[in-house]
Amino acid sequence: MYNGSPPSSLPTHYHAWRWQGSAEPLELALEQVPLQPPAAGEVLVRNAVIGLNPVDWKVLGGGLADWQPGHIPGVDGAGEVLAVGEGVPAEWLGHRVAYHTSLHGHGSFAEYAPVAARALLRLPDRLNFEVGASIPCPALTAWLAIEKVPVQPGQPLLVSGAGGAVGQYLVQLASSRGFAVSAMAHARHHGRLRALGAGECLAGPLADGHAWAGGRRFHALIDTVSGSHAERMAEALRANGHLICIQDRVPGWPCPPFGLTLSMHEVALGALHVLGDDTAWQHLTAAGERMLAEIAEGRLRAEACLVRGFDELAQLLEDLRHRNFSGKALVRIR
Repeated sequence: MYNGSPPSSLPTHYHAWRWQGSAEPLELALEQVPLQPPAAGEVLVRNAVIGLNPVDWKVLGGGLADWQPGHIPGVDGAGEVLAVGEGVPAEWLGHRVAYHTSLHGHGSFAEYAPVAARALLRLPDRLNFEVGASIPCPALTAWLAIEKVPVQPGQPLLVSGAGGAVGQYLVQLASSRGFAVSAMAHARHHGRLRALGAGECLAGPLADGHAWAGGRRFHALIDTVSGSHAERMAEALRANGHLICIQDRVPGWPCPPFGLTLSMHEVALGALHVLGDDTAWQHLTAAGERMLAEIAEGRLRAEACLVRGFDELAQLLEDLRHRNFSGKALVRIR
């Protein structure tokens, strides 16, 4: 806990990747910035590893957040709590944590990051910072999505666009809840998805303009591709089924009233930073810590990781944008 100048154990300045107003990841600039004390309700995390996510390059275009040049992007990271702001228990000091932070404040692309205390996830001793930083955005998003579906063991559930990081956790979470899981993804992912619990793998996603032609056979569909893709995939749902959209939302209700009576859901992890109350965050972080414990115990599998150095962050984000590799993109600071 400190106010004003950092204590002698902390530097007065640190290095951060800063947004210059461009949509291009390679236009991010690595600069030195003054270290500020954490605000009320926040902690200061010394990052060890940063997790990169698709939202990190998508937001650079300016449509998702109102940034000014000099903003520090990034939502996921893992490290050690070094200072706490007003109202945060001192017991957090020294804790190893992972976190997902808001797009609307300075983020994780830095040696140090301010993080809302309510968003912290305690890391089990057996998990390293690399695994910790790989978890928050995809795993918490997957949990929010599966929570939308009432548990009915044996009911068929389809994850479309299952080949990515969110799909990695969705397949496992749905399988552990007893659903009969099908996964739609490129064929190169099928072996991994079967190992994670998918009983059936389908080629996909659908090509632009193509509709689902496999009949109405799923109780629930969780789509990670786009609103348009989800709308076309709605043809796969039985009456009283559930359609959950993670990327965008369905532009129009995909069935007439008093017919199939589909339930529509959307998922927006980032919106909880603005609109979620403390109770919502308690539920979310409790779920996150359970998943971290399950990974430490070998009952949940994290995604394979690709790790680069801090000075390579912009290039790795560019590679992620163009899908030039497979696995979870991470940046190691220390």
